[in-house]
Amino acid sequence: MRIPAQRLSRFCLGVLVIALVLSAAPPLTGQAPAAALERYLDGAPDKDGAVRLAVFNPEVFNIRALAALRKNGVLDIPDLIVVGVYHERQTGNFADSLKYVAENGLDWFKFHAVTAEIGEPVLFKKNACTPEFEKIVRKTDGVIFFGGPDIPPSVFGEKTLLLTNISDPYRHFLEASAVFHFLGGSQDEKFIPLLDSRPDFAVLGICLGFQTLNVGTGGTLVQDIWTEAYVKSTAEDVIALGPEQWHNNPYRFLFPLDRLIGYNFHSLQLGDNGLFVKAMGFRSADHPRILSSHHQALERMGRGLVAIASSRDGRIVEAVEHKKYPGVLGVQFHPEHPLLFDAEPRHRQKPGDAPTSFLAILEGTPPSLEFNKKIWAWFAAKLAASHGK
Repeated sequence: MRIPAQRLSRFCLGVLVIALVLSAAPPLTGQAPAAALERYLDGAPDKDGAVRLAVFNPEVFNIRALAALRKNGVLDIPDLIVVGVYHERQTGNFADSLKYVAENGLDWFKFHAVTAEIGEPVLFKKNACTPEFEKIVRKTDGVIFFGGPDIPPSVFGEKTLLLTNISDPYRHFLEASAVFHFLGGSQDEKFIPLLDSRPDFAVLGICLGFQTLNVGTGGTLVQDIWTEAYVKSTAEDVIALGPEQWHNNPYRFLFPLDRLIGYNFHSLQLGDNGLFVKAMGFRSADHPRILSSHHQALERMGRGLVAIASSRDGRIVEAVEHKKYPGVLGVQFHPEHPLLFDAEPRHRQKPGDAPTSFLAILEGTPPSLEFNKKIWAWFAAKLAASHGK
């Protein structure tokens, strides 16, 4: 059957239009289209009047946390510019992040997308992302690595246990390589860290970010605290340990319909010689409560890191500083959570509990509120000091 030339022409034109529409459509990954990727640091001067903070993984929750810290005066830095850094192959919905920033008028928040290839064989050596890491150290005054999902154990040379949940490998590739570039590591002791040129550069690792500091410098992780460190295999056995040994809330496994918080508050044992005591003015006899939600922990320590706080039983490292770079701090807990400063009683840890607020828990156990706030005051001072050098 022959198709008339006019109909064939219209058919071909229709196919062409459809193809053009599909090629222009955004990808179905939650990301912004490639043409919309912002790279703020490319055009930023090396130095100007603004203090610049790079934050890895700028998802909406992390942006909202920083906005709350600024609104509550906890992160008090005038003329602060925050630059959200991420790899284009991460799974985070950064299109939503761009929308959130625009809708809330957060003109102090910028984005910098990394498109260079990165993968396990080249994480701990110079690679295609090395110029990006150099740019961050040259054009910003500090970085934050936020919380998130499990690091692929292959990154720290181990097999993957069944309780490890890998969901965003390119995020971990970028961030682990960034830590190695910034701080160096036992993976290659001849590598010259970027912070050798700016030793006062500020670095804060939170929860996953704390674990990334360890892995990036050559350390390893306990892949599941309760089954490995405490040798418990049921929620009931974990509950019997008591809340000082909970690093997230075990009741949520038993009562999934009760809308219980996934977090747990427990207290710390502060080291005598760490920056919490020497720089922030606390005593080793103080036992501040912190907000915790993790199932992995530090095992072998990374090169240059020193433990400065632990769980009360001494089994879990809760904070580290760096032997060489005074602006580096890693914490296994969450001092950034916006609800730490919210007085609304809306949280329950187990069935039968009256709702309470995170703020009430901190205020009821001094010096917990002061401790969480002082971490940010210390970090802000480190950013300001780094800006001048």
